[in-house]
Amino acid sequence: MHYFCIPKTNINLIYMDAANTLESQINRSDYKILIVDDVVSNVLLLKILLTNEKFQVCTANCGNMCIEQARAEKPDLILLDVMMPDISGFDTAVILKKDPELKDIPIIFLTALNSPADLVKGFQVGANDFLSKPFNKEELVVRVMHQIALVAAKRLIEKQNRELLATINNRDKMYSVIAHDLRSPMASIRMVLNLAVAAISPDVVGQEIFDLIDKANKESEDVHDLLDNLLKWTKSQTGRLSVVMQDLDLNDIIPGVVDIFEMIAATKKIKLSYTGGSTIVRADNDMLKTIVRNFMSNAVKFSPEDSSIEITVTSDADFAKISVRDHGVGIAADRLSSIFHKGETTYGTGGEEGSGLGLQLCQDFARKIGGDVMVESVEGEGSTFSVFVPLKKDN
Repeated sequence: MHYFCIPKTNINLIYMDAANTLESQINRSDYKILIVDDVVSNVLLLKILLTNEKFQVCTANCGNMCIEQARAEKPDLILLDVMMPDISGFDTAVILKKDPELKDIPIIFLTALNSPADLVKGFQVGANDFLSKPFNKEELVVRVMHQIALVAAKRLIEKQNRELLATINNRDKMYSVIAHDLRSPMASIRMVLNLAVAAISPDVVGQEIFDLIDKANKESEDVHDLLDNLLKWTKSQTGRLSVVMQDLDLNDIIPGVVDIFEMIAATKKIKLSYTGGSTIVRADNDMLKTIVRNFMSNAVKFSPEDSSIEITVTSDADFAKISVRDHGVGIAADRLSSIFHKGETTYGTGGEEGSGLGLQLCQDFARKIGGDVMVESVEGEGSTFSVFVPLKKDN
C-alpha cells in the first residue's frame, strides 16, 4: 500500500471547495435568521440585507425577547448584539445554550467590542463567530453563509445517519428472518442426510450416487451452521440476545460437542481426542457451546484426511483455556491479526466453504461472557484456536 501526504495548503483548498459546493446547493429561503439589536436602524438594515439574500428573517429588540423568539421561531442562526439594555448578548447566549432545544443554534455576535478579552468571553459563552460594527454587506453575507453551510451539513449528516440506521435495521431484520425461517427445514434435511449416509454404502447405491449424497450431507452441515451463526450474530448485534451467566462444568459440555463432530470428522478419517477434567467456569452455556462448535467445525474443515484434532482444557488462577488444535493448512501470518474480525470466504481441504462469520461470533460471545479468544498458527503445519473462560469464583 502506498501512502502520500497532502500539503496543508491543499487540504485547506479542498475544504474551501467542499464548502463552496455545499453553499451553491443551499436554498436560502429554507433558513430563518433571528436578528437581535436594540437599535431599530440596525435591525432594519440587517433585515433588508438578509431578506434581499432570500433568507427568512425574524427580529427582537432585547435579550429577553430574543429568548422568546428563539423558542417560538426555532431559527437556524442568531445575529446577537452584545450591548443591550436588559441583559447583555453574552448573558443571553448563556441562557440559550442551557436550553436543550436551543443550544445548537449558532450565534454570531454583533459588537463594536474587539479586545481579546471580549472575544475570549464571547467564545466561552457559545459564540460561533463575530461581526464587528460597523459591518459591510459582503462580510455579513460571507459570515452568515458560512454558519448556514455548517447547519446544512449537519442536517445532511443527520439525515444520512437516519437513513443508514434504517438500512442497517432492515438488513438485520432480513438476516434474522432468513436465518430463522430456513434453519428449521435445514435441520430436517441435515438429519435425513446424516441418516442416509450412515445407512447406505457405495455397494448398494453405486459410488457416484453415494458421493453425491455424502457431498450433500457435508454441505447441509455447513449451511445449517451458517444459518445458526447468522441468526445468533444478528440477535447479538441488535441487542436481542441475552447473556445468561451460570456455573458450568466443562467436563459436562466439551465431550458432548466433541461427540457431535465424531461422525463429521470420520468422513475425512480425522481422529478427535479430548483431554480435560472437571473445571467449573462462569459463562453462558449456549454461547460457550457455540464457540467450541465453531472452533471444531473449522478444525475439521481445514484438516487433511488421516490427521488428528486435539481438544484440551487447562486453567490458571482466573481463566480456563479451551483449545482446539489441528494439523491442517494453517493460517498465513499476515491474516492472524484480523482473523476474528474480518469476515472472508475461505475453503477447507475438502472444498468446504466458510464465511468467516463464525469466528467473528466467537470473539463477540467470548467477550460477552468476560473472556476472549486467541489463535496460534503456522502456515502448512496447523492452527490452535483457544477461548479463555472465567473460572467460578469462590464466595
